[in-house]
Amino acid sequence: MLLKELSALASPLSQGQVDKLKQLTSELSAVQLAWVSGYLAASANQGQVVTSDGAAQTSASQTITILYGSQTGNGRGVATELAAKAQAQGYTVNLASMSDYNVRQLKQETLLLAVVSTHGEGEAPDDAMELHKFLASKRAPKLDNLHYSVLALGDSSYEFYCQTGKDFDARFAALGAKQLLPLAECDVDYEQTAADWQDSVVEAVKPHIQTAGASVVSFAPAQASSSEFTKQNPYTAEVLVSQKLTGRDSDRDVRHVEIDLGESGITYQVGDALGIWFSNNQNLVNEIISGLGLNPATEVTVGKEALSLQAALTDKKELTQLYPGLVKAWAEFSANADLLALSEDKEQTRQFILKHQLADLVKIYPANVTAEQLIEVLRPLTPRLYSIASSQAEVETEVHLTVALVEDERQGQARFGGASHFLASAEEGQAVKVYVEPNNHFRLPENPQTPVIMVGPGTGVAPFRAFMQQRVADGVEGNSWLFFGNPHFEQDFLYQVEWQQYLKNGDLSRLDVAFSRDQADKIYVQHRITEQAKQVWQWLQDGAHVYICGDAERMAKDVHQALLNVAVTEGGLTPEAAETYFEELRSSKRYQKDVY
Repeated sequence: MLLKELSALASPLSQGQVDKLKQLTSELSAVQLAWVSGYLAASANQGQVVTSDGAAQTSASQTITILYGSQTGNGRGVATELAAKAQAQGYTVNLASMSDYNVRQLKQETLLLAVVSTHGEGEAPDDAMELHKFLASKRAPKLDNLHYSVLALGDSSYEFYCQTGKDFDARFAALGAKQLLPLAECDVDYEQTAADWQDSVVEAVKPHIQTAGASVVSFAPAQASSSEFTKQNPYTAEVLVSQKLTGRDSDRDVRHVEIDLGESGITYQVGDALGIWFSNNQNLVNEIISGLGLNPATEVTVGKEALSLQAALTDKKELTQLYPGLVKAWAEFSANADLLALSEDKEQTRQFILKHQLADLVKIYPANVTAEQLIEVLRPLTPRLYSIASSQAEVETEVHLTVALVEDERQGQARFGGASHFLASAEEGQAVKVYVEPNNHFRLPENPQTPVIMVGPGTGVAPFRAFMQQRVADGVEGNSWLFFGNPHFEQDFLYQVEWQQYLKNGDLSRLDVAFSRDQADKIYVQHRITEQAKQVWQWLQDGAHVYICGDAERMAKDVHQALLNVAVTEGGLTPEAAETYFEELRSSKRYQKDVY
C-alpha cells in the first residue's frame, strides 16, 4: 500500500501531496528513507539512463547484489548498512537474505557482496545453508563474469573461525570469480572492521559500474522488527519477576523472568529472541580491579568515550568470556612460561577458555597491567540472546524468558555467566536494556492446524511455551507433541503445571518426558523419540513440522540421529535417503532448529 501511494506521488507535488508524503514517511528509519529515495528516483526516470554522449536510453542498470547469511542478526545489520552506503553513491542495489535468493540467478551476477556468519562448529547459518550447499555442488555454474567480496563474521574462541565466509570466498574463486577485496574476517568486536570493509568495497565497485543515472535499492522482504528499538538503540525495560523454576535440591538454577515492555510499542513473534544488554557484577569488577592493584577511578577511553575504569568494566567490557587473543596477551603480560606455551597451542587455548574467566587469569597468572592496557585487550560487552518464552497474544506488553544461571566453582571461587547472573539476581523494578531479534527460521506453520512436534529439553522448552500460548490464542486444539527432558522429575520439570493443564484441556496432544537421572540408566529425549518411532513417523507422514531447541553440540545431534533412525526403521529408507528426506523437510521449513 505504501509503495502504491508513493508511486502516485512520484510526479510534481501539490501541498496536499507534500503533507501526505510527510505523513507516510514520518515513521520510517534512516535505511527505509534511503530506500524510498532511490525508489522515487527510479520511478521518475522510468528505467532511463544517460549514455556517454548524453543521450537517454532505456536500460536495466547494473546491480550490486548484497547477500547476507545471519544467525543472530549481526550479518543482516552489516549488509543493510552496506546497502544504504551503496545507495548513497547512486548505485542500484539488491539486498536479500541468502535464503530468499534464487541460486539460478547467480550466473547472471556481475557484482556480488556477501556478508555471512559462521554458526556452531564451522556450520553455515540457517539462511545460508542452501546457497552454501549449492556453491559446493557440481551444479554451481562458472562465474567468470563475477566480481565479488566476502565479509565473514565469527568468533575466534571457536575452532572453525569464520569458516563459512572462508568457504564462500574459496568457492567463488574456484568458480572463476574475481575478488574486489580480500576476504575480511571479523571477530566478535566486528563493528570497526565491518565499517572499514563497507567503505572500501563501495569504492572497489566503482570501476565495474557501467551505467549512470537514478538507482533504486531493492530490499528483500523485511526481517527486521518494526520497532524503533534495536541492538544499537535498546529499550530500557523493567524486570517484573525473576522466579526460580527448579526445586531447592536441584543442581541447577533455572529462572522464569518476566519483563515489562511498557509503552515501547515493541512487538515480537513466537520464535523470536530477546537481546539482553547487561551490566557486569560489581563484586566481579572489584575483584579484578583490586587483583591488579588498580584505581577504580582511573580514567580510560573506550572508543571515543572517557570514563572511569570501574564504569568501563561494569558496562563496556566483556569479563566472563575469554578469547584466544586475550589469553595470548595475558601470557605476555605475566611472562608465565606455562601460559605462554599454552597460548601457542590452539586446542589447549580453546579448552582453557571454556574453564576460565578474566578474574581467573588475574588470580592465577599475576601481571603488571595498566588500566589502559587492560581496556585495550578486553572485548566490548555484547548482548546475549534468549529465546522468548511467551506470546503477546497472551502476555500483551510483557516478554518472558527461561534463563539457566551459568554457575561454576573454580579454585573455591564461584564464577557466573554475565547475563544469566544479571537476570537471576534482578529484583522487581530493575532496569534492563532489551531489543527483539527476529528469527524467521523458527516459525509456527502458516496453517495453524498443521501438526507440530517440539523437542525442547532444559531451557530449550522456552519457545514451545510461546508456541502453545499462541496456538491456544488462535483456537488450535491438539496436533501438538512435546518432548521434554531434564535430570529429575521432582526438581527440574520446568512449567510442569502449565504442560499438564494444556494436556488436560486438549491443547497439547502428547507429552513425552525424559528425566535422565531418575533411574539407573540415563534416558534422554532422543530415547523417547526412538521409543515412539512408529507414531513419530506417522506424524511426519501427516505433514508435521519438527522443531528442536537447546544444546547444539550434543542434544541436537543426538535428536537428529534419532529422527534419521526413525526414517530408516519405520519409513524403510536407507541412511542416505533418510538424510535427504530431512534435508528436504528443512528446505521446506518443516524441520527447524533454534540451537546454541
